[in-house]
Amino acid sequence: MDEQVQKSCWGAAVWTVVALGGALALLVLFSDVDGAQQAVVAANN
Repeated sequence: MDEQVQKSCWGAAVWTVVALGGALALLVLFSDVDGAQQAVVAANN
């Protein structure tokens, strides 16, 4: 029983970190449009 609780706890923690990281990345991209465009140009070259 303890293993299952611990596994689900880690799963929830991983999903939380991924969701927060994705939200933060989107926030940074949309708040800094010029920087995002430069990054796209640099990635294409």
